[in-house]
This record gives sequence, structure tokens and C-alpha cells, in this order.
Amino acid sequence: MADSIERLYDAVIAAKGSDPVVSRTARLLRAGRAKIAKKLAEEAVEVVIDAMNGDRAAVTRESADLLYNLAVVWAACGVRPSDVWEEMSRREQMFGIAEKLLKRDVPAKGDAKPGEPKIAALPVRRVRHRR
Repeated sequence: MADSIERLYDAVIAAKGSDPVVSRTARLLRAGRAKIAKKLAEEAVEVVIDAMNGDRAAVTRESADLLYNLAVVWAACGVRPSDVWEEMSRREQMFGIAEKLLKRDVPAKGDAKPGEPKIAALPVRRVRHRR
């Protein structure tokens, strides 16, 4: 999968200099980051709608569109897929592969009892409120 996304990203980068009349990717890149980000959001919403409707085939198709538009966002922002893979690796080392799930039996601050979900302590930024 990572190889496919790398190839997709490379194709997006290669299309940067293409004629926008001929290349949808070149046209999108020339439209600017705001338009590119909007297109990514539209594709994400389409995936959500199709998922809510339980339309597996549509989720598959729209997910491919979403990944394409994500690659365009990366290219427009100077982010390489390897940057994302490195961040995913960093998170996996810190939290495990499913970083959003509660951790069980992971040493953390607090008085959680053995077997209870534990969340690794992260630095907290204190915000001062004006009076």
C-alpha cells in the first residue's frame, strides 16, 4: 500500500509542470492550497456519507479519490509520504499502532487498578484565562 501511495505522490509531483488544460492534477495544483484542501474535505465527506449508507463499493471508490486528493494536499504543502510514515512510526512507538485506543496495562501516571484502561501521561499545556 505504501508503495502505491508513493507512486501516486510521485505522479502528482510529476504533473505539477503539466498543462492544466490536459491534466486535472496540474489544474488542481494551480488552483492553490485552499481549493486543494476543499476538494480533500469534499472527498472525505463523500466517504462518510457512503459509509453511513453502508455502500461498500462507493466507500471503496471514494476512498481512492480521498487518497488521491490527500497526495495532492501533501504535494502542495511540501509533505512527502515518508514524512507521514515517520510520524506514524513515532506514534506507534509511543502509543502502539492504534494510538487512539485506550491502553491496557501500560505504565502511566495515576491510580488506575491493574487491568483498567490506562492512558499514557502527556504534557499538558496550561492556559491562563484573562479576568
